[in-house]
Amino acid sequence: MATSKSDNLSASLEDYLEAIFNLSSESNIARSKDIAKSLDVSRASVTGALRVLKQKGLANYKPYDYVTLTDTGRATAAEIAKKHKILQVFFIDVLGVEPDVAQQAACKAEHALGSGIIAKLLCFIEFVSHSSKNGYDMANQFQNFCKKQMSKSSGKQDRKKWSRKK
Repeated sequence: MATSKSDNLSASLEDYLEAIFNLSSESNIARSKDIAKSLDVSRASVTGALRVLKQKGLANYKPYDYVTLTDTGRATAAEIAKKHKILQVFFIDVLGVEPDVAQQAACKAEHALGSGIIAKLLCFIEFVSHSSKNGYDMANQFQNFCKKQMSKSSGKQDRKKWSRKK
């Protein structure tokens, strides 16, 4: 399988790229103080990350100036943002997870899951959506099933070990 540019980045650097991408979606620029606020990190941390992103050819950065993404940086950030969105949609629309919880989970999972798994999740989301258009709301059925299961166990964790049939 081909590796993407984001495969060579730490989760933290991916977060910085995604933040810059999101902040610059309208004006193509971001400010370090806005990046710091968005990620809830210090301005010094932002400066360090921006230097690394510049060194990797992903961001244009000069101290006390606006930050922009290079073409490669923008493409990499768009890929990261897409993974995040797919996970968030899966957690909310398919699993029925609360949006705030889904946002946090997507942020963590986007770094750990490879593009193959993300592609399968996207296919599953499209399958569920297609099923819904054909009159069978699979996501709603699943969410109702989960509610019943959780009420049966009174919120306790199910300790069964799941095994996959081969």
